[in-house]
Amino acid sequence: MGNASDTASLFTSSISKEHDILMGTVYSLFCILSLIGNCLLLLVAHHKRSTLKPAEFFIINLSISDLGMTLSLFPLAIPSAFLHRWLFGEITCQLYAMCGVLFGLCSLTNLTALSSVCCLKVCFPTYGNKFSPSHARLLVAGVWCYASVFAVGPLAQWGHYAAEPYGTACCIDWHAPNQEFLALTYIVCLFVFCYALPCAIIFLSYSFILLTVRGSRQAVQQHVSPQAKTTNAHALIVKLSIAVCIGFLGAWTPYAITAMWAAFGDARNVPPAAFALAAVFAKSSTIYNPMVYLLCKPNFRECLCGDTSKLRKMVYRSSSQPQERFSFSPQHNKDTSASTRFSNGQQESYGACLNCTENAALCHVTAPQMTACILTGSTYTEVTVGQLSIKPQSSLI
Repeated sequence: MGNASDTASLFTSSISKEHDILMGTVYSLFCILSLIGNCLLLLVAHHKRSTLKPAEFFIINLSISDLGMTLSLFPLAIPSAFLHRWLFGEITCQLYAMCGVLFGLCSLTNLTALSSVCCLKVCFPTYGNKFSPSHARLLVAGVWCYASVFAVGPLAQWGHYAAEPYGTACCIDWHAPNQEFLALTYIVCLFVFCYALPCAIIFLSYSFILLTVRGSRQAVQQHVSPQAKTTNAHALIVKLSIAVCIGFLGAWTPYAITAMWAAFGDARNVPPAAFALAAVFAKSSTIYNPMVYLLCKPNFRECLCGDTSKLRKMVYRSSSQPQERFSFSPQHNKDTSASTRFSNGQQESYGACLNCTENAALCHVTAPQMTACILTGSTYTEVTVGQLSIKPQSSLI
């Protein structure tokens, strides 16, 4: 009974209910923006898949990992925040924490690989020009394997997963290093190989790129690509990659600082609200990638505008189709001075003869010949359809 009560206390929120409601509202907004942005980015990438550059494979992979984090974390975190406690039990807590670590580390490792590829292409073009889409796919697979090692580790008792200090979500047990040496080694490896080293590689890569571009623009234009358009495309990818890296690191750094404070200091001195606020910043990382690339990358933006235009035309055609169908149906108009009624009672479409010329061969009517009664004023006459003049037909449009 004591263990059950301890578990229940761990899964009860330790921050105010108002803060939980605010957190649930912010998470809901992040979830909607992430779903829309990442799905649109993947749709655009699918449409231009034949012209994707090797560096853009990492952009797509980053969008996949962000979408995975959105679908695996937010549906559980949002109702728990609104109801002021974790709702889904201990096993789901372990899976939730594993997905958070897997997709978070995959995103960071993916950005590290992207920065390295950009640096290779700009600073070492002899080797960078040999980097192909096959190499990019192989490196993407390596990114997932690297992240999986640290995500599965706590399930194999190398470290532990537990409830977050604020109680409505789950992550790595940051209190365990104060009690177990094995958990301490996991946290140290996680910090060195999954945060400090990737950040150092990202910083050095983009520093080398900026120094190379500043030192010799002509050399960059000569080596990166023989065509100016391709050179501009590489330069744009570098700039947008830097923007995404800054956004991602800015989102995760508060959580990393708070976690290290709890792991290597006295965890009891870390306020639960600090973890809650850091978690909000960390989950905002899922919206930066699609925002930067959909809003700032011209070919992605043009492709998205083209898809939107096609969708708008389809909606317009589907909405106007019933009106066109009714506009060609025969009706009796009692308010006009001239009307036409077919004597055989069958429906007749005027669309085929409205654009006819005086050439009788173009408007030939096969037998049986239809007749029409033309009412003018108080009298009417019956004539064949072929004898109808163009003037009274034009009044029917």
